[in-house]
Amino acid sequence: MTLSVHCLYSFRRCPYAMRARLGLLFAERAVALREVELKNKPASMLAISPKGTVPVLALADGGVIEESREIMIWALEQQDPQGLLDADSLGQAEALIERNDSEFKHWLDRYKYADRHPEMSQQDYRQKGEAFLGDLEALLVNRPYLLGERPTLADIGIMPFVRQFAHVDRDTFYALPYPHLQAWLNGWLEHPFFLQAMIKHRPWREGDDVVVFPS
Repeated sequence: MTLSVHCLYSFRRCPYAMRARLGLLFAERAVALREVELKNKPASMLAISPKGTVPVLALADGGVIEESREIMIWALEQQDPQGLLDADSLGQAEALIERNDSEFKHWLDRYKYADRHPEMSQQDYRQKGEAFLGDLEALLVNRPYLLGERPTLADIGIMPFVRQFAHVDRDTFYALPYPHLQAWLNGWLEHPFFLQAMIKHRPWREGDDVVVFPS
């Protein structure tokens, strides 16, 4: 994979950062990785992205990309050997990701942190989130990926959030009537790129040696 001097500020467990790393992996695009400690965010990151959330991609030319969707697309527009930016399905993929990021993420946060949102029960929040899961299940009934026979931007853009939903209560998730979605998630959890994306790195400090991702 081609080494660049672009730099990705990331956090291993953040689903937005996960999909940014997956985009880089599928694009075979190497960057310098800086793992962020959320309680002690690097001054260099805050200087280029005051909002203080990950991922942030600092480009070699001085540009900054602050949104995970844009990082995925930036990487894949340069090189897309597996065709994730399939022109025929790109509009559908972007619509699904938009629904994930707005509707589903809203209910996911409340399901995961139900004690912070006492307006409804955790079960109610889970059931709200299941509206999206049910639609994903329907998409997967006759095909291995959300939009066809091969992965697209939709799969890597949504999978980290379904993973997070499942991990709130794994027993409950795997008891839900979504066998195709469960199999799809399990396949991604075992995918070599996902395993590589989830390798642990210690928090970056100024002066540390460069960590190349993917290594």
